[in-house]
Amino acid sequence: MNCGIMSLLSDTAFEDPWSSFFMDVLSPLTFVKVSSVRMQGLLLLFFAKHQHLPFVQILSTKSTPTGLFGYWGNKGGINICLKLYGYYVSIINCHLPPHMANNDQRLQHFDRILEMQNFEGQNIPNILDHDLILWFGDMNFRIEDFGLHFVRESIKNRCYSDLWEKDQLSIAKKHDPLLREFQEGPLLFPPTYKFDKNSNNYDTSEKKRKPAWTDRILWRLKRQPQANPHTPRLPAPHFCLTLRSYVSHMVYCISDHKPVTSTFDLELKPLVSAPLITLIPEGLWNMENDMLISYSLTPDFLSSPWDWIGLYKVGLRHINDYVSYVWVRDNQVSFNDGLSQVYFNVSNIPETEDQFLLCYYSNSLHSVVGISKPFKIQPGSSLAEDLLGEAQPHI
Repeated sequence: MNCGIMSLLSDTAFEDPWSSFFMDVLSPLTFVKVSSVRMQGLLLLFFAKHQHLPFVQILSTKSTPTGLFGYWGNKGGINICLKLYGYYVSIINCHLPPHMANNDQRLQHFDRILEMQNFEGQNIPNILDHDLILWFGDMNFRIEDFGLHFVRESIKNRCYSDLWEKDQLSIAKKHDPLLREFQEGPLLFPPTYKFDKNSNNYDTSEKKRKPAWTDRILWRLKRQPQANPHTPRLPAPHFCLTLRSYVSHMVYCISDHKPVTSTFDLELKPLVSAPLITLIPEGLWNMENDMLISYSLTPDFLSSPWDWIGLYKVGLRHINDYVSYVWVRDNQVSFNDGLSQVYFNVSNIPETEDQFLLCYYSNSLHSVVGISKPFKIQPGSSLAEDLLGEAQPHI
């Protein structure tokens, strides 16, 4: 990210350009921006398909500066902690100190970022007890010992395995038990730093920096408890992460780094299989009458006066991208046996052929806890016959 003062002020007042770009690309694919966190030049975005929203709870977002003795955010890490179908997941983006000689400092910053991910008083387990940690960013680890010519010739001949043994991160994992618990895919792509801008040429400046795999993607699964021969072992929850791809993208030349991406398959057995709120439509939905929405709550859900139900067009970009909304307490018309009803004034809703969604937002959980299936709002009651064949909103 551009971390100049004018860029920071502009991005504070308006949507930052990366968020806008990804929302433009991903919203037609039914992905919604759920959360984001930024610290100067670091940005972390979390998107999810809308059908998963009731099972994604954002627990915490956090910034950990490590530059200038921990007071400056040009280096450090940012974190989004969430629950996904009942499992704890932490996602960390980082920027560690540069230069070959600062490897010990990089490892210290790595440990510092990890230590600062505490959630005291929030009823969240220690990050090392989370089911999954995804950790990525410009880690700045370098290739030791080998000279510039040998490194470049190895890259030219695609002999990457010759360089792995001198990669500082690979070396550190051999000596650090905690770092060893973080896994990484094979480095089958050329080092991603440092390039001349707007080219695929490694650094031709006077400094002629040695190429290195500075940009990395790691993951760590929760430790499984040691089996006790005297205690029957409980079946572990099914939670399996499989790496599908780990590649760099040489076609992008706007930076002196090349971007790196990973794709994973996450297979899990949900610990939470039903949404906290179930939305139930009442009657026929059209533009001539206010809409009546019934919803039921699970016994363990605590509603708030600040909860609201939003009406969205399918293809929403983020949770505040609603067409209209109602406060559930202000517009409540009845309540009995766990079933509540609210009315929706349709006077401000433009006539359109678009499909819509309803989402229930919990203020205390800072998350969507119920969502409907897509539906259409018909122009008028004269089209009631057509309504009979339309899909109605329902979890």
